[in-house]
Amino acid sequence: MTYFDKLETRSAEERAADLATLLPEQIARAKAAPGFATQLADVDPKKITSVSALAELPVLRKSDLSAAQSAKPPFGGFTVKPAHGFAHIFQSPGPIYEPGGVDHDWWRMGRFLHAAGVGERDVVQNCFGYHLTPAGMIFENGARAVGAAVLPAGTGQTELQVTAARDVGATTYAGTPDYLKVILDKAEEMGVELGFKKAAVGGGALFPSLRQEYADRGISCLQCYATADLGNIAYESAAMEGMIVDEQVIVEIVTPGTGTPVAPGEVGEVVVTTLNRDYPLIRFATGDMSAVMPGQSPCGRTNMRIKGWMGRADQTTKIKGMFVRPEQVAALVDKHDEIVKARVVASRNGEMDVMTVRIEANGGDEITFARSVVDVLKLKGTVDIVTPGSLPKDGLVIEDQRSYD
Repeated sequence: MTYFDKLETRSAEERAADLATLLPEQIARAKAAPGFATQLADVDPKKITSVSALAELPVLRKSDLSAAQSAKPPFGGFTVKPAHGFAHIFQSPGPIYEPGGVDHDWWRMGRFLHAAGVGERDVVQNCFGYHLTPAGMIFENGARAVGAAVLPAGTGQTELQVTAARDVGATTYAGTPDYLKVILDKAEEMGVELGFKKAAVGGGALFPSLRQEYADRGISCLQCYATADLGNIAYESAAMEGMIVDEQVIVEIVTPGTGTPVAPGEVGEVVVTTLNRDYPLIRFATGDMSAVMPGQSPCGRTNMRIKGWMGRADQTTKIKGMFVRPEQVAALVDKHDEIVKARVVASRNGEMDVMTVRIEANGGDEITFARSVVDVLKLKGTVDIVTPGSLPKDGLVIEDQRSYD
């Protein structure tokens, strides 16, 4: 078995030693950019040499990025060079602007494509969009990194996609998981035989039944987890046991609405620090939920694995006409030393909303906690004190039990 580079098979000690050098450099680079003036104001980069030290820094959220970009377009001061210093400038819904480069594997997608078996003998039909958003260029950059040729197909015009795939001899599909089925079904309808043997997908859920359908058609389908802001975060290998974290990012799983890491194996929000020298996002909250998997991948890659996308972290819920946010639940926990963890449960009693706040606590009393609930959540609710460790470890801090059928 070959690997993309030596980074993939480092020992834990080697990876930690490398991080101890790279992380302070990246923090210093970010601190020099004006956008990080608040987040990193009092941080000494030389002291941030490990993931545990990184976890002490504030989280950067997309709302922070959006506000900064509105005040100082296009990048809000979060890049280390001006807009004209990048090869591309992209716009995602919001709008949010992202920089892009064409240097070798700038988006780090080559590592995933290599793991998917894509290389110099392949022609990649890239069905990610090339218009404004960066997905098309992210995958094209990765295909170039592994030496594959690219058909920049973009989205839509399925009959032309079929014709082009046949004429150029496309061997690999890149795009959303479901669009490949659309192309294959159209090819059957047209009586055209296609040569796809591999598929590298992202941007949507790859359901097991769909993966099996592709396998039945002779196509090996693997998925990655990437965002427009960060590039590739994690990816599947042929082992298909979780998603391996990319070597140029640091992934933390935290309690939603906070920057506090959860216990190993618990579900929480994915927070990413990238080592991209041009765009050094530090503790960037993706809004996605996942969990760390124990052990290493059978494929021999040694980095941490996550379970993949497990829903969204934004659990903001309207109760009695008022929004309750994860940040408020976190503030409630911080208000009392006795509180270990809290969970807001929204339910119904007849036609009325009911809010119950379940609190894991070592001491304290319901009356005091109930007052704090009103102060912090701005709503009255029933307080239920439970023993530490008894709340579900599913990443939820706000649970909506109401039926909307």
